[in-house]
Amino acid sequence: MVYYFTSNVVEPSAFIYVGKDKFENEDLIKYGLEKDVWFHVDNLSSAHVYVRLRDGESWDNIPEQLVVDCAQLTKANSIEGNKKDNVTVIYTPWSNLMKDGSMAAGQVSFHNQKLVRKAFVAQRENVIVNRLNKTRVEKFPDLRAEKEEYLKVQRREDRKAREEKKTQEKQEKREREQMKWQKDHAYDDMFNDENMHASSNQDRDPDFLDDFM
Repeated sequence: MVYYFTSNVVEPSAFIYVGKDKFENEDLIKYGLEKDVWFHVDNLSSAHVYVRLRDGESWDNIPEQLVVDCAQLTKANSIEGNKKDNVTVIYTPWSNLMKDGSMAAGQVSFHNQKLVRKAFVAQRENVIVNRLNKTRVEKFPDLRAEKEEYLKVQRREDRKAREEKKTQEKQEKREREQMKWQKDHAYDDMFNDENMHASSNQDRDPDFLDDFM
């Protein structure tokens, strides 16, 4: 089971989801998406909380209000952390999560520690937690199928982008070649037989110079 929440502190609203237990967290780790950002209480057991960014958004400039919502929800879903003040919540892109066979269920490490940020939570803010809990929906998603569909769409969009880029490059190449041809042949018409004949004095009236006198 996965719990889904909606944060309305940003427009459009943000999509947050949480694993029910450590075994569900394993699937979330395995089938996360590139646009997911993972939250967890530092040095304490807690739920794995994810926020799914919209296309074009970056994990390192998430709006502060949304970080606060995610951090409060993470703290509230930590048995020990929920009872404490002054806890630290860490967050990082899903792609930075590292998992190997020696780790216990729900345990993760990081590929790059520099990609881990911290959010300080002084105390539980019931107004925030209650607001988010009112939006909670429980679902039993097929996470593997969702990821496969997401990757299929991504591949299709990437292929379309490559084709459009290739078409644009061909068009630009044709335009460059046309401009070069026009530059190389700009004076061709000036020296054709007809123009050369028109500019010749050979067939002019013998008195044509009188016009200049």
